[in-house]
Amino acid sequence: MLKGIDPLLTPELLKVLAEMGHGDEIVLADANFTAATLAKGKPLLHLAGAGMARTMEAIISLLPLDQDVAEPVAYMQVSHQPEGWRSALQRHVIHQLVEQGHVQAQQVEAIERFAFYERVKQAYAIVLTGELQPYGNFILKKGVICEPLAG
Repeated sequence: MLKGIDPLLTPELLKVLAEMGHGDEIVLADANFTAATLAKGKPLLHLAGAGMARTMEAIISLLPLDQDVAEPVAYMQVSHQPEGWRSALQRHVIHQLVEQGHVQAQQVEAIERFAFYERVKQAYAIVLTGELQPYGNFILKKGVICEPLAG
């Protein structure tokens, strides 16, 4: 255990988060996600007992989001639903991110299911959670931690 580090974050996950560079993406996936297939050649970490909201809370406690892009957070759009429709889980997780000041509501992007899979292929790593809600999948783009530029 380390002080100030969420105990859900395993040593392997901490290593991955630290290795990621500015602009790299990490996928937080539900238990139904095709993680093993899409993770070929990249780290696949398992948090089988954790739901998505709890996993997001732990990871976002350390991971800065990229403020140089319009939408540093993406989620898988639910198939056969109108554009803009979100599941209860998606609404909860996005609300949590907005309420905690990590993003503004317009900085969260819905991505069609198969386009989401294609984007995952470019991600740095995948975290497979125990979340049972279908379409409970998110992508986070890592930002930077820096001091203000001197003039």
